[in-house]
Amino acid sequence: MPYKEKVIEKKYYTIGEVADMLNVATSLIRFWEGEFDIIKPKKNRKGNRQFTKDDIDNVKLIYHLVKEKGYTLQGAKEMLKKGNEAAKDKMQMIESLKRVRAFLVEIKEDIG
Repeated sequence: MPYKEKVIEKKYYTIGEVADMLNVATSLIRFWEGEFDIIKPKKNRKGNRQFTKDDIDNVKLIYHLVKEKGYTLQGAKEMLKKGNEAAKDKMQMIESLKRVRAFLVEIKEDIG
């Protein structure tokens, strides 16, 4: 069995890294932080935001509702109040399907 190196995961991400993940401006994430209670990044002594995986998942959920599904900010807030877990599960399923599709497209390009 070949040796497999353990992938090192970061504990905290900067607002710039989170913005790059979603291809949005940092100002949008700061705005959403003020609008949505579920986004609560820690701040270091300098005041820089430090996002955990859970924070990033919450930002992705808001991105999914507002940018992909077309909800208004008020509509997204109401959706999160109703069923945060159901919305997260749906978003995770969509992301999983996107990864599978990308993998299949890559295989198709390698074959053809």
